[in-house]
Parts: sequence; structure tokens; C-alpha cells
Amino acid sequence: MKKIVVIGPESTGKSTLCTQLAAHFRTEWVREYAREYLEENGTAYRFEDLSTIATGQIELEEKTAELLIAIDPNSAAPPYLFIDTDLYVIKIWSEFVFNKIDNSILNKITKRKYDLYLLCDTDLPWVEDELREYPDPAVRKKLFKHYKEEMTEQSVPWVIIRGNFEERLAAAIRACNKLL
Repeated sequence: MKKIVVIGPESTGKSTLCTQLAAHFRTEWVREYAREYLEENGTAYRFEDLSTIATGQIELEEKTAELLIAIDPNSAAPPYLFIDTDLYVIKIWSEFVFNKIDNSILNKITKRKYDLYLLCDTDLPWVEDELREYPDPAVRKKLFKHYKEEMTEQSVPWVIIRGNFEERLAAAIRACNKLL
């Protein structure tokens, strides 16, 4: 199974891209656990909550991967699993909001294995959402820079995804096809 993570700042089309990619490749995608957590527990999160969110993200990813394997265990072609955010998102968020990071999250990052990162740029218009915090274009660009720095410091291939929704999908499909 090829695991492809879609990351980037808020309101950069990550969930939309995951939905489109999963439909295109006829597979599943992992939703962002932080949304579920904040919708259930409120938006006044604390530093300690990020470790819980990280654990929930991993559990959701593992459960979805197991489900995907169970659907067709004898498939000759490894399916794709698209993942809407991973622990790098939590790391960057923690550093940005709290100016620190829990070592357990860093340890979990080193143990996760992925095949490709799709880094969504901030060139889409901001969409208001009760869970989103930083609509300022300058802050969004600053966060994108942090994501890009993280990508350059790790070993998994990554591609920046830009443009309108159609252009993003086409670029992401090309990047995924290169894995095969």
C-alpha cells in the first residue's frame, strides 16, 4: 500500500484533494482527526491536547489502512491510501501556537512510514470555518514556509501542489503515478 499524505496550512484544499484523489484511484482516505476532536471537545485546545490528537490521527490512519487491506487482500497492485494531514501538521501547529513540541510527537514522527507528501500551497482563497484560526495571508505564507522547511529536512519525496482545484488534482495524480 502506498501512503500519501496531504499537508499544508489551513484552508489549502487538503480534504478536497484527498476526496478527489480517493475517488480517482477508487480507494479510501483518512480524515483529519483534529477536526473530529475539536468538534467534540471545543476549540479551546491546550498544549496537552496535541498529544491526544496525534494518537487519534495515528489510530484513524491504522484503522483505515486495515480496512483497505481487508477489502481486497489478494490485490496484485498496492492501493493508495490518502491521508489528510499527519504528525508534521501537529508538530508545526504546536510550535506555531505554543512555541514548543511534545517529544512523544517527535518520536512518533520518526516511526511513521509514508511514500509521498503533497504540500498544498496557500494560493486558494481562505474559506471561513469555525475551526480555522489564521485567515491573514501573511500568516498563511509563514506557515507554508514552515511546512516547506519540514519537507526539505525529511527523506520522503514531496511535491508542492498549487493552482485551482482542477490543476491541483492533475498535479497530485501525476505525482502519485510517478510512485508506480
